[in-house]
Amino acid sequence: MSGPSTFVPKSAIGRWFESRLPIMGLVHSSFIAFPVPRNLNYMWTFGAILAFMLIAQIITGVVLAMHYVPSATTAFQSISHIMRDVNYGWLMRYMHTNGASLFFLACYIHIFRGLYYGSFKPPRELLWIIGVIIYFLMAATAFLGYVLPWGAMSFAGATVITNLVTAIPFVGTGIAHWLWGGFAVGGPTVNRFFSLHYLLPFIIAAFVGLHVWALHVTGQNNPDGVEVQNVDRDTVPFTPYATMKDIFAVSVWLILYAWLIFFIPNYLLDADNYNIANPLVTPAHVVPEWYLLPFYAILRAIPNKLMGVVALFASIAILAFVPWLDRNPVKSAKYRPAFRFFFWVFVVICVLLGWIGSQEPGDAMTLVARILTVGYFGFFLVIMPILSFAEKTRPIPASIADAVLAKKPVPAE
Repeated sequence: MSGPSTFVPKSAIGRWFESRLPIMGLVHSSFIAFPVPRNLNYMWTFGAILAFMLIAQIITGVVLAMHYVPSATTAFQSISHIMRDVNYGWLMRYMHTNGASLFFLACYIHIFRGLYYGSFKPPRELLWIIGVIIYFLMAATAFLGYVLPWGAMSFAGATVITNLVTAIPFVGTGIAHWLWGGFAVGGPTVNRFFSLHYLLPFIIAAFVGLHVWALHVTGQNNPDGVEVQNVDRDTVPFTPYATMKDIFAVSVWLILYAWLIFFIPNYLLDADNYNIANPLVTPAHVVPEWYLLPFYAILRAIPNKLMGVVALFASIAILAFVPWLDRNPVKSAKYRPAFRFFFWVFVVICVLLGWIGSQEPGDAMTLVARILTVGYFGFFLVIMPILSFAEKTRPIPASIADAVLAKKPVPAE
């Protein structure tokens, strides 16, 4: 979509540099002159919000790593040292912990937006799959980071989750021992998890680069799900039109970020994690962070350990197959009334799964979790394929320009 760069620097030094390493031309064609659909709304600003949050997580993580000591005997004390003795260490830690929650919140909005507007459909299948890989890496990174404070919930969570791999036939126990660095969760586990937690964000950044690259090849989807027909009529330059929206959205997001950090920094943290890890004392109710609760509910809903692990990973992996499960040529749910109804039912199911995952297990909760799990997979495996062929859709605009002009009032004669 962006095509070869036509950027020519005004200075002689700039032209000399550009002829040998065209970085400025790449930036110009990708983030200034890049054509974007003129009907984009604020739901398309979450890409910029996610980029900002990833940068913030990497920077604060690097600073925290300078003071963190990955060992079972010193990890908990090093967190206390960061909070009490390091200049602005409390700020770095609260930015990092609350930033993870906001990172996932923005990611979930981004994913639901993609599902609603059909951003996974041709020609954007690979763009969507790269996004699913990024989400999986985010979930793995978040779990690894949750273990590092080495509090009571960190130890219990590491024990519960890593024990799940033992359900894998033949190789499960060996994988668990490798993760632990021994025969149980302990000091070597902290060291390994710290190494992986430090490495994975840079791998995520690399996949984000691929994600942006794929986006610039296929171009952005839009609320009407209509492909660009005429660049002059259907698109506007990325800067200033999309840039100003992104700056405003990131600014609003920063207000939420600051509110969490300075007013309720511990609201999303578990109080049990302020007690040092003790293998002889287990918290009364072991739960992961809120952004992983829906998958935890699916795991607990399955009585068989191996099948529970399969369902857990399948609940994420199934997202990669959405482009082939929903074959309806109409992209946007604006013109698909039946899909729109089931989409919002699916959103409610995901929210309820998250709530179930935070509750004490019991017969009633388990039954509800199983019903919701069936609904979760049913949306992808039953509803999407049926609606691909059976749904009666509304007429879509002939072009993006037509969709935009249709919303404008006709002046009186």
